[in-house]
Amino acid sequence: MTTCEDPSGYRPEEEKEFMDILEERRRSSDLGHALRTFTPSPYKGAPPLSAGALNRKVLESQYLRYITKEVAMETGESVDLVREEASGILEEMSQNLQLGFIRLLGFTLSKVFKRLFSHINVNQEGLNRLQQAIQESPVILMPNHRSYVDFLVLSYILFTYDLPIPVIAAGIPLMDMKMVGEILRRSGAFFIRRAIGSDKLYWAVLSEYVKTIVRTGYAPVEFYVEGLRSRTLKSLTPKLGMMHMVLEPFFKGEVYDIKLVPISISYDRVLEESLLAHELLGVPKPRETTMGLLKARRVLEEDYGSMHVYFGMPLSVRQLTKGRVDRCEYNLLPRDLPQRPSVETQECVSWLAQQVIRVQEQNSILSPWSLMACLVLQGHQNRDPAGEEQEKGLSWELLTQKTLRLKGLAISFGARLDWPEQLPENQVMASSMALHRSVIRCHRGRVTLLEEEEGPVGAGPFTTEEGVVRRARAVLMVAAYRNQALHVFIRPAMLALAVHTTQGSRREDIYSSFRFLLDLFSNDFIFITGRSSQDFEEACSLLRKCGAVQTSQQEVTSPEEGQSTTSFLRALLQPFIDAYQVVFSHLCVEDVAVFTERQMVPAVRSLATKLLLSGELKSYEALSSDTQKNVLSALLRLGAVTRLRTAEHGEFRANKPAIRRLADTLAGRLPVQTAPNPRL
Repeated sequence: MTTCEDPSGYRPEEEKEFMDILEERRRSSDLGHALRTFTPSPYKGAPPLSAGALNRKVLESQYLRYITKEVAMETGESVDLVREEASGILEEMSQNLQLGFIRLLGFTLSKVFKRLFSHINVNQEGLNRLQQAIQESPVILMPNHRSYVDFLVLSYILFTYDLPIPVIAAGIPLMDMKMVGEILRRSGAFFIRRAIGSDKLYWAVLSEYVKTIVRTGYAPVEFYVEGLRSRTLKSLTPKLGMMHMVLEPFFKGEVYDIKLVPISISYDRVLEESLLAHELLGVPKPRETTMGLLKARRVLEEDYGSMHVYFGMPLSVRQLTKGRVDRCEYNLLPRDLPQRPSVETQECVSWLAQQVIRVQEQNSILSPWSLMACLVLQGHQNRDPAGEEQEKGLSWELLTQKTLRLKGLAISFGARLDWPEQLPENQVMASSMALHRSVIRCHRGRVTLLEEEEGPVGAGPFTTEEGVVRRARAVLMVAAYRNQALHVFIRPAMLALAVHTTQGSRREDIYSSFRFLLDLFSNDFIFITGRSSQDFEEACSLLRKCGAVQTSQQEVTSPEEGQSTTSFLRALLQPFIDAYQVVFSHLCVEDVAVFTERQMVPAVRSLATKLLLSGELKSYEALSSDTQKNVLSALLRLGAVTRLRTAEHGEFRANKPAIRRLADTLAGRLPVQTAPNPRL
């Protein structure tokens, strides 16, 4: 079977053993665990350095001295005043890691995690590899970001296994939480403002702080390459600011190598699932406060199943960048002077980030519910809202049959599943669905979304628009778990759609359609730059293996016996196609010329609501603000929307003919006419 290769050459299926770190915690003292001897082995070249000494090293660096003089000249302020401002920024930002607070956090988290999760499964071999990497090179921990629990569980695991506690890039709202912010700071968090903009001094302090940690091997650095917590539970387009900072010491020859460690965190059930769905429907995210955290204590009464944490093979930056970056360019200026990275370096950093995300996806663990969610949503979307006689939902028997077939398909595509083979299949599925009883139920043999039913007893009637929101909330909550599985199916799904929409069966034409889809949807799904040909061959191989397509050097065809598989795969993409077409329709109306994102999102949501109520649209996922914003990003990238440079409020202008061409090409009404993005 052809799969996208881990750049290290390592295959995740070679390692199957996970250890439940909560098993020992349920048998022994949490206090004893927190107070035990903690003697991690540091990076071999790391001198003992306190948090205060680290800060002084940053403030006294030649780079920051140079920038403070530049800022003083540009603003007319004195150098001393600018240096004082830089010191204040660093004081606000910096961590103050203290073992006592790590022990306090370890004790507290033992109690909390045992209440929340039945298991926290960790791959032991991954931790052994990490321990070795930490002693050899500066290490960058790069987890995916699906929950506020992510960074807490990673620090807890490292503490449990006697590994150095990382310093963690965190958003500044966490710092503002009374007491909690200070506990996090003393547990290794350093805080970054969300809107830095063009603040030259802030950028300089932040970058020098991060680079000093990497250069000195002070501690592993942990940050989310996606930048934000994913509200859809699928991978986000990488943010490259921190990536550039941690890699610069290698590019400048200040360290021999840096190891990037992709970490895949997979949840049976995410604590914030309802909150995420509401945010996607336009409900503002609540401000992080200590009082809000205390009110959230009721989550301790819920069951969130298991989580899996997979520490991937450490990736050598030195090996991966060989032949991709000419580091000699950094010798042209003194290391202490600021230097803008070349186009070559920027492309390499972006490629590295994509590689990390791809490995995160390959190493993620799918629950049975992720597979069931794929089928539940397709059954919901195919139901005719006007069909009074049609029964709601899927029959349990049919869902079971389809899930077991999908399980086989997912495994053949290379998915890693948490499916207890020693238990009856019905029991595995029923247990998985029971975990999500807040949004789905099985009644009289029919599986339905709860929000499709009548409201609670005693509740008054709700408007048709409120009904749409209720159903959308349920759909988006289930869709999030389906999204966890999309990386397994996305390339075969795009090939299935390309075969379906392309006139004829010429391999060259189908490949052009495939590349068009990769290009159009590359803000919703992460593809590695320059790999479109390999992605196409991988998709052909996977679908050929399961009998869904037949290929030759000239043709790609779909035989009759493969129609059920290709139909399922196309249906996975349909909610995204519908959402894109709704945005295209809105931007092509006469009165939309110049617009902002803030104007577009509610307008598209209003249009989607009308289309859902009229029955012209079946996909409630078209109401997702994240998908709508991804469409705008895609249109900008493809040149169908332009940003007005003179605008103060992020205004855009739509190229309506170009958008119509994209809409017609996506629908198969037009062949792919222009050359796809050469970066693919």
